[in-house]
Amino acid sequence: MRKWTIPFVLFLLCLIFLVPDQGRKVQANAEADSDAPVDPPKVEEKFGAVPNGLSTDSDVAKREAESMSRKTLRASAEKFEFQAEVSRLMDILINSLYSNKDIFLRELISNASDALDKIRFLALTDKEVLGEGDNTKLEIQIKLDKEKKILSIRDRGVGMTKEDLRKNLGTIAKSGTSAFVEKMQTSGDLNLIGQFGVGFYSVYLVADYVEVISKHNDDKQYVWESKADGAFAISEDTWNEPLGRGTEIRLHLRDEAGEYLDELKLKELVKKYSEFINFPINLWASKEVEKEVPADEDESIDEEETSESSSSEEDGEEEDAEKAEDEKKPKTKTVKETTYEWELLNDMKAIWLRSPKEVTDEEYNKFYHSLAKDFSEDKPMAWSHFNAEGDVEFKAVLFIPPKAPHDLYESYYNTKQSNLKLYVRRVFISDEFNELLPKYLNFLMGLVDSDTLPLNVSREMLQQHSSLKTIKKKLIRKALDMIRKLAEEDPDETNDKEKRDVEESSEENEKKGQYAKFWNEFGKSIKLGIIEDATNRNRLAKLLRFETTKSDGKLTSLDQYISRMKSSQKDIFYITGASKEQLEKSPFLERLNKKDYEVILFTDPVDEYLMQYLMDYEDKKFQNVSKEGLKLKDSKTKELKESFKGLTKWWKSTLASDNVEDVKISNRLADTPCVVVTSKYGWSAYMEKIMHSQTLSDASKQAYMRGKRVLEINPRHPIIKALRERVVTDPEDESVKLTAKLIYQTALMESGFDLSDPKDFASHIYSSVKSSLNISPDATVEEEEDEAEEPEVETKAEEESASEESELKDEL
Repeated sequence: MRKWTIPFVLFLLCLIFLVPDQGRKVQANAEADSDAPVDPPKVEEKFGAVPNGLSTDSDVAKREAESMSRKTLRASAEKFEFQAEVSRLMDILINSLYSNKDIFLRELISNASDALDKIRFLALTDKEVLGEGDNTKLEIQIKLDKEKKILSIRDRGVGMTKEDLRKNLGTIAKSGTSAFVEKMQTSGDLNLIGQFGVGFYSVYLVADYVEVISKHNDDKQYVWESKADGAFAISEDTWNEPLGRGTEIRLHLRDEAGEYLDELKLKELVKKYSEFINFPINLWASKEVEKEVPADEDESIDEEETSESSSSEEDGEEEDAEKAEDEKKPKTKTVKETTYEWELLNDMKAIWLRSPKEVTDEEYNKFYHSLAKDFSEDKPMAWSHFNAEGDVEFKAVLFIPPKAPHDLYESYYNTKQSNLKLYVRRVFISDEFNELLPKYLNFLMGLVDSDTLPLNVSREMLQQHSSLKTIKKKLIRKALDMIRKLAEEDPDETNDKEKRDVEESSEENEKKGQYAKFWNEFGKSIKLGIIEDATNRNRLAKLLRFETTKSDGKLTSLDQYISRMKSSQKDIFYITGASKEQLEKSPFLERLNKKDYEVILFTDPVDEYLMQYLMDYEDKKFQNVSKEGLKLKDSKTKELKESFKGLTKWWKSTLASDNVEDVKISNRLADTPCVVVTSKYGWSAYMEKIMHSQTLSDASKQAYMRGKRVLEINPRHPIIKALRERVVTDPEDESVKLTAKLIYQTALMESGFDLSDPKDFASHIYSSVKSSLNISPDATVEEEEDEAEEPEVETKAEEESASEESELKDEL
C-alpha cells in the first residue's frame, strides 16, 4: 500500500499546479480578445438575434449546419407521433399536385399576425410581457438563405411553450382537420385551409423539412422539427440565437420550390395576400447602391489622357488650374455594391380608418379576402363601411360573404364562433364577442374599431360594458340596411319591366340575381332572425323571399305578393310541405287555384317555426290553407250544410275511435272527395312529421300540441253523394261504415298525415281489391307444404364433425 501512496500524492500535486495555469491562459486570451476591435453582431446581420446576445459556439454552429444540410431530426430531441388526422392531411399536402402553392406564405403570416395580436392584448394589462429593446417591436420578418434554400418567417408574438408546440403542431383537438380534408376532397379548393385552423400544414406544399423555433415568456426556447414522415421532435434550443420572445419558422424548401427564394416573388405574394395585415411585414432585401472607392493609377492616367484630347486650346489655362487642384485630391471611382436592409412590404393604412369615398372596390375585395382568409376569386356580395358618431363612436366594415360556411347551421345554437373582430383604438381585442351581433347575423364578416370602449379591462368586463349594446343596435340596423340595399339594386327584384331593362343595360347585369344568390346561401338566417328578434321582425319580414303558385319558379317578396292580391282577399295564403312539387298537387289548393288566388309555398322545415312568430304583415293576417279558418265565399254553403247534415253527423260517430273532432262541408275542394284539416293553432301535418323526426322527441308529451282533426267533405263529388244515399238507405250497414273509414284514411294520407295503423288500412284496401276481382271474402291463402329439413341438418352436423376429426389427425 505504501508503494502506491507516494506516486499518487505526486500526481495530485501536478494536477493542482496545472489547473490554475490553464485558467490564467483562458483569462489572458479573453483579455487579449477584448482589446481587439470587434464589431458587435447586429440584428440585420443575424436574423433572430437580440442586441448583445449570445454568439453561437463554432463547433455547435458546424454541427447545426451539418444537421440542416442532412435534414434529419436531432438525436437528442424528444420524439412524438403525429395525430392520425394530421398525418392524413400532411400526406395529401406532401403529395399535392395543386398549382397554387403560394398560400403557405399567406397562412404563416396570418398565424404570425394572430400571435402578435395576442401579445399586444396581454400587454394592455401587463406591459412587462413585451420585454425590452427589439422585443417591443411587434413585427413580422422574412429572410432568405439562397445557398441553403431556407426561407425564414419570424414574429415577436406571444410564442409557444414546449406543450404548446406539441399540442398546436402535432395534434388538432377540434375536428378542423377532418372537416377540411372532406371539404377539399369534394370541392378541391385548397384555399379553404385557413378557415379550418390547419393553415400551418400548408408549409409542406413547398418544404420537406421544417423547424419551428419558439420562445414563450413562461418557458425556455424550444425547437420543433419534422420531416413530415409521421413524426416530429421537440428539443431545448441551445444552439440558435435567443429569440427573446416569439416564433421563427424555417422552411427547408424542396428543389422544385426554388421560386420562393426570389425576393420579387415574395414581395408579390405579400402584396397579394397580406397587404392589410395590421403589423409591419419586413423583408431582408438586397439593394444596389453606388459607392465612391479609390481608383487605380492606370485608370486615373487613362482618364487624364481622355480629358486632354477632348479639351480645346481656348480652355487650356482653366483646365490646367483644375488639373492642379484634382491632383491634390485622391482619385476615386463609382462602383455598384449590393447591400441588405429591412424593407417594409405592407404600407397600406388600415382600410376602416379611411373615408369610404377614398377606398376602391378592389381594395374592399382584397381586405375581405385577407379578413376572411378566403382567397378564392369570388367577391363579397356587398359591404357596408360607416362611422358612427354620438355617445358611442366607432368605425366598422361589414361584408356579406359570397358563400355560406360549410357548418353555418350545423351547430347554430351551440357555437360561439364570431366572424366580427373587435378593435379598441386600433388594438385588436377579440373575435369572440357574441354580443356585437345576434346569432342570426353571424354569417357576416367584418370588424369594429371603437374609441369609446376601455382598453385596460378584461374581456369578461368588456362584455358587460353598456356601450356594447349601443354598438350592437347600430350594427344590426346597418347590416339589415346593407341586405335591403342589395335587394333594391337587383334588377330581378323590381316590378317595373322598363326600369329593369334600363338598369340591366347600365349595370351590365353585374347585380342581376345577387339577392337570389344571397337568399339561397343565407335565407335561413333571415328566417331565424324573425323568430329570435322581435324588435326587428318587420324589417326582416321585408327581406323574406319565397316561391308562390304564380311566381313561375322565381322568388317573391311579401310586398310583391300583397301588390298582386285580389281586392276581396283579406288574408295572406300559404301552405307548408316537403317540396314544391308535392304542394302544387295538394288538394288544399284546388279551389284557390280555380278562383285565381296566389298561395305562398313554404318548403323549408324552419318555415313551420317561422309562421308561429310571423302572425301578420302590413295589417294582413297569415292563413294556412291546410288549417281551419279559410274563408272563401260560396252562395250555396248554407243549403249544402243542411242537405248533408245527416251524413256529416253519421260519419262523425263512425270515426269516433279515430279522434276526429268534426265532419264539415268544405269550401276549399274542387276535385277531391275529402281532406283532413287541423285546428288553427295546432300543428299542421308537416309540423307533426318534423316533430316526430326529432332525435329526442317524446310522442306522449306531444299529444297536446297535435291539432284537432276535422274531416272536410266535397258535397259536389260523386263519391260523397253516393255515400249519402247509402247512409240514408241503411246507416248500420257494416260495408258502408268500412267504406267511410277507408275514405277517411285515404284523405288522411293525401293531407300529409301518418296513419296510426297502416296494417288496418292495408287490409281494407285488399278487401276492396277482392271485391273488385269477384273474390270471395272468405278465400284464404294456399298453405305451403312442409319439407323434411331435419335429416339435412343432421347430415350437415355429421360433415362438420368429420372435418374436425380430420383436422385433429393432421395436427397430431
